[in-house]
Amino acid sequence: MNPKILIIGACGQIGTELTQKLRKIYGTENVIASDIRKLNTDVVNSGPFEVVNALDFNQIEHLVEVHKITDVYLMAALLSATAEKNPAFAWDLNMNSLFHVLNLAKAKKIQKIFWPSSIAVFGPTTPKENTPQYTVMEPSTVYGISKQAGERWCEYYHNIYGVDVRSIRYPGLISWSTPPGGGTTDYAVDIFYKAIADKKYECFLSSETKMPMMYMDDAIDATINIMKAPAEEIKIHSSYNLAAMSFTPTEIAAEIKKHIPEFEITYNPDFRQKIADSWPASIDDAEARKDWGWNHKFDLETMTKDMLEHLA
Repeated sequence: MNPKILIIGACGQIGTELTQKLRKIYGTENVIASDIRKLNTDVVNSGPFEVVNALDFNQIEHLVEVHKITDVYLMAALLSATAEKNPAFAWDLNMNSLFHVLNLAKAKKIQKIFWPSSIAVFGPTTPKENTPQYTVMEPSTVYGISKQAGERWCEYYHNIYGVDVRSIRYPGLISWSTPPGGGTTDYAVDIFYKAIADKKYECFLSSETKMPMMYMDDAIDATINIMKAPAEEIKIHSSYNLAAMSFTPTEIAAEIKKHIPEFEITYNPDFRQKIADSWPASIDDAEARKDWGWNHKFDLETMTKDMLEHLA
């Protein structure tokens, strides 16, 4: 039996590609995309789409019942840099949308949940290199605080109510198919657009700011694979560390120059520098690799080549 899937926040950076991949695997009619507004995009036009407000429990419950949904992927969120500009709304959206879905699972109306966490759960007191699965977490952003609280609630609902909720801590995600969405790691997306269009880029982080990153193809594979894994393989019900590569703006610029020799980068750090400085430089994801067989395919070199080919 194929699952019947609802993706909330399907028009965002991850949701866009996740929807298309899930439709290829499970069939278009079995994957219901939804977002707060109906845009003229491939996600909206290529299969079932519903307008839904992630903050409205009744709307979500109605969709679950009408479409006989088994699995929910909750991708709606306000990201780090955007959330700092509107903390109260970020908290409301990031937390209450999660409660709505957890409560539907608690009531046995859905079987399985995917909810993304982030490296934003870590803070300035977290070990920066090879950040372990279990470590100090003192996030200093609204986004990070909401994700850390969300992890605790996911584990609570699993332990107390038996809810099957699965989660990974995404690093910075890099994709050619959707423009940057307001995250601190988004320079690593924007830099490719500007390299092709202008042959130059002004980076909002300092040259040696090293952060964990991942190509979107790998992130989508990880998301689908953790949901496909047998329940007994999922040992962590807060959220799994996930890693692929770590690099600085200097390193990604050097890689781009191999393809576009005239490309130049300058640096003008803004408020996002403080956010980046509070996050890890590299992640230890041994638990994900051991428990459900996670493995990445792209490194800096192969990702850069693929990005430039697609964007060109």
